[in-house]
Amino acid sequence: MRPLLIALAAIVTREALRFARQRSRFVSALVRPLVWLVVFAAGFRAALGLSIIPPYQTYITYETYIVPGLCGMILLFNGMQSSLSLVYDREMGSMRLLLTSPLPRWWLLFAKILAGTAVSVLQCYAFLGIAAAMGIKMPVMGYFYVLPALILGGVMLGALGVALSSFISQMENFAGVMNFVIFPTFFMSTALYPLWRMAESSMLLRDICAVNPFSHAVELIRFALYGQFNGMALLWTALASLVFLALALWGYDPGRGLMQRRG
Repeated sequence: MRPLLIALAAIVTREALRFARQRSRFVSALVRPLVWLVVFAAGFRAALGLSIIPPYQTYITYETYIVPGLCGMILLFNGMQSSLSLVYDREMGSMRLLLTSPLPRWWLLFAKILAGTAVSVLQCYAFLGIAAAMGIKMPVMGYFYVLPALILGGVMLGALGVALSSFISQMENFAGVMNFVIFPTFFMSTALYPLWRMAESSMLLRDICAVNPFSHAVELIRFALYGQFNGMALLWTALASLVFLALALWGYDPGRGLMQRRG
């Protein structure tokens, strides 16, 4: 057990040091959701009326509705960026060397995902603090209840990024795949619009959003911020996390790095 904890601490420390040196990464992670919160929400407020839907007990502003979705945006973008660094590490040889160590492969990948999740959670709390300063406040206990939801959502999206990176050999290719995955995942979810609003325009779009794992991660965060438990969202987020972790484990070969390099 001790070697596993040492490896976990080393990987988390390395990710933290990299994050500390890249201050622009922290700023950019906050700029994206703040643009939606300040600019787009002001324009959509009048056009999008929101009914009383769980977990809300009264009518809410559009800015209040999208805060959980913007936390999900931070987790999504940071999960992909963390996986991009994994591609870089693999090209430079450090990750390949790590994967050939005697430690279990699944633990090394999980440690990498957990390290990226820790950075994402820190960014989410910074965003929630800025939103509170702007007058968009959640119940006080919600800031504590949301921590497990943020961690689980971060692990799910980090595992998705790692699974994608296992089949991509060059950083340039992964950057293109990131855009192909991030934007459909984000926009076809409940991050910006409730399901009933999407159903008014397209039932197909509504069904796609309903099965999107990112939607369930957002709803898990949304309910947790108001001190409520969403069992269905928890179940599907946990299942998606296990599936993505299994794909990541299957995709990485401990001796050579990528499955596509076999043979």
